[in-house]
Amino acid sequence: MARLLRTLRGSQPVARFQRCCGLFPAGEEGGGDPAEGARGRGICNGAGALRGPLAWTQKYIVKNYFYYYLFKFSAALGEEIFYITFLPFIYWNIDHSVSRRMIIVWSIVMYIGQVSKDILKWPRPLSPPVVKLEMRTDAEYGMPSTHAMAATAISFSFLIATVNQYKYPFELGLAAALVFSTLVCLSRLYTGMHTVLDVIGGALISAVLLVLLYPAWDTIDHLLLTSPFCPLLSIVVPLVLCYNYPKLDYYSPTRGDTTTILGAGAGATVGFWLNNQYAVPAYTSDNFQFEFHLVTSKTVVLVLARFFVGICVVLLTRRLVKSVVLGTLGYWYNFSIVDLEARRQLEVEVPYKFITYSSVGFSATVLVPLLHELLGLM
Repeated sequence: MARLLRTLRGSQPVARFQRCCGLFPAGEEGGGDPAEGARGRGICNGAGALRGPLAWTQKYIVKNYFYYYLFKFSAALGEEIFYITFLPFIYWNIDHSVSRRMIIVWSIVMYIGQVSKDILKWPRPLSPPVVKLEMRTDAEYGMPSTHAMAATAISFSFLIATVNQYKYPFELGLAAALVFSTLVCLSRLYTGMHTVLDVIGGALISAVLLVLLYPAWDTIDHLLLTSPFCPLLSIVVPLVLCYNYPKLDYYSPTRGDTTTILGAGAGATVGFWLNNQYAVPAYTSDNFQFEFHLVTSKTVVLVLARFFVGICVVLLTRRLVKSVVLGTLGYWYNFSIVDLEARRQLEVEVPYKFITYSSVGFSATVLVPLLHELLGLM
């Protein structure tokens, strides 16, 4: 067993998977001059990073572009751009209760995953032999894969929350959840960001957390909607967690990412509570019933209109609040807002990201529905 775990934690299985999918370091496949091979097979500039000020650019050869684009797209499903669009889409177009459960599970799972990385401090795969396609996340530790955790949590919490409410075959939902989570997990191997053990560990931790949280879903949801202490606790608890995040010897984006996640969850939770207290009109649940033969052009237009209006408001909120908060902090602490090192300091990074993304969460759950109602999109 120990030997198996060492193998799964090693870089060689990741490198072999990349080679099987047609991804090679420049110059390795076929030998000869890398530039000459590039003309025949297509050479791209990949990114790898050393911790600290030194960084290097890695060249690689792609022999199978189907896998290249498939896994690059799958990796994006674990990034901020996906969650800032998918989770609000669920809230605006499917069901408030489903969205609430998914956001709470996502916040808890991601916090545990991010903190675990900086406590365990397991390195990412070595390059060489692995080709690294991303730079930013290489500054983080590897175990567990938070992409794998998030994909497992999102896909299976969606399945659990909707299977008894909407009319669709359970087998279809299960297959979709498995395909989604598997693609994201494999993308972390293809991009060279995680070992096999990182990915398996992330998926298993997420599954265990789902099993533990599921019995308390209704109780947590009820407290979030009705407790008078909900707004205060939703802000104070995440802030305390962010300010007491595990300290490292060098800068890592994990603290900032965690603050972003907890901030968005806090803002959304306050929005859920406020909507329930003041009986804000809810979206009708029959707009999206998973009965594809009932989907009309009017429904599609309504869904797209809600999404377009909502995303514009969310992105505008993020841009505006970020500029105001960074400007205020820059004035208070006497630094330029383009000073990256200053923005990475605890007293700057936590408040600016928390306020920005809590505003995004609040905007998505309160302001956007009010605008939808005003525009007749409810």
